[in-house]
Order: sequence, then C-alpha cells, then structure tokens
Amino acid sequence: MTKIVGICMTGALATFLMPAAMVAAPTPYGAPVASGYVQDGWDVPPAEFDEVTRHGFHDGVEAARSDYKDGKQPDVNRHETYRHPSVPERDREAFRHGFERGYRVATEHLWRH
Repeated sequence: MTKIVGICMTGALATFLMPAAMVAAPTPYGAPVASGYVQDGWDVPPAEFDEVTRHGFHDGVEAARSDYKDGKQPDVNRHETYRHPSVPERDREAFRHGFERGYRVATEHLWRH
C-alpha cells in the first residue's frame, strides 16, 4: 500500500512540476519560449534580410499567429500592416517582402502542426 501511495505522489509531483520546467527552459537561441508556442527556429528571419525586411518578417509571423489563434483562414491581404506598412515609402517593398515571407513560413508551420 505504501508503494502505491509513493508512486501516486511521485506522479502528482511530476505533473505539477513539468509545466514550470517547460516554461523556464530556454530555446536553442537563448530567448524564452512564448506561452503556447514551441520555438524551433522556423520563426527566425533569414540572415541575409536587412533590418526592414526582418521587421516585416517578424510582423508577418505575428499576424499569422494571431490568425491561427483566432481560427481565421490564412490571408496576408487581411492585415493592415501588410497593406499599409508604417515605414518610409522607400522601405515598403522590403517590409512587405519580409511580412509575406514570415506570414507564409508561419502559416506553413502552424497549420501543419
């Protein structure tokens, strides 16, 4: 009887502590994992992107995450930030390129999993 109680207590303790360990574990890139997302590098912009394109990529990933969370079908054109980015006019094409790429990468990842 004591052995059964000990096993149950160990299981309960593991169940309680596991979520805390998962949240506190750093990602391979050193950034903490956002709640509800497993970060395995898919959401990191390509190294060759300049700052504006990386910014667009990040915003595209976040827009796709929002669509996924809200149960919406993917549509990059739905997003005001994509259609009318708040960057200087000379940077809009680069921003949109990054946004579209980040959105596509995120939708492929999120809707596949």
